[in-house]
Amino acid sequence: MEKKKLLLHVCCGPCATHPIKMLRDEYDITLFFANSNISPEAEYKKRLSEAEKLATICEVPLKEETYNHNEWLLWIAGLEKEPEGGERCKKCFEYNLGISAKYAVNNNFDLFTTTLTVSPHKSSKIIFEIGEKVGPFLAVDLKKKNGYRKGVELSKIYGLYRQNYCGCEFSLAEK
Repeated sequence: MEKKKLLLHVCCGPCATHPIKMLRDEYDITLFFANSNISPEAEYKKRLSEAEKLATICEVPLKEETYNHNEWLLWIAGLEKEPEGGERCKKCFEYNLGISAKYAVNNNFDLFTTTLTVSPHKSSKIIFEIGEKVGPFLAVDLKKKNGYRKGVELSKIYGLYRQNYCGCEFSLAEK
C-alpha cells in the first residue's frame, strides 16, 4: 500500500527529530522549513542549516519557503507586546500553518502537520484548531509519550544545535 504524502512543517531540526521517527512508517514525509518569524536572519540560517543536517541524517527531503521577516512583522502588527503564548503566538501559528497548507495543496500532499506540537510550551489544541481551518491537517500531538524528551535525546545523538528561544525577536526579548 502506498503511503500518504505528508508535509511536515519544521520549526527547527531538534523539534523534528522525534516526529520524523514517529511518522515515517505511516507517511511519506517531506520537511518544510517556513519560518519567517525567526529573527535575526543569522538565527534563521542556523536553524535552517540544522534542519538540512537532520534531513540528510534521516534521508528525507526538505523544502524551504522564502524567508520574509518583514511580511511576518506586518502580519503580527499590533501584537508585539503580547506575552509569549498569547495572541501574537496564535497569529504566528496561523501565518506558518497557512503557508504550509498552501504549499501542501499546491504540491499534491495528502496532509500537512507541524512539529510545533512537540513543544511543552505550545498548546496543541490551539495549533489543531488553526491547522484544521487552513487545510488538510493531520492533528497529532507530538509531545505525547515523552515526545519532547525523546526529541532532546535524539538531537544530542545527532549533534544538533538547540536554540533557547522560540524564534521571534519578541520571544528573545522576553527570555
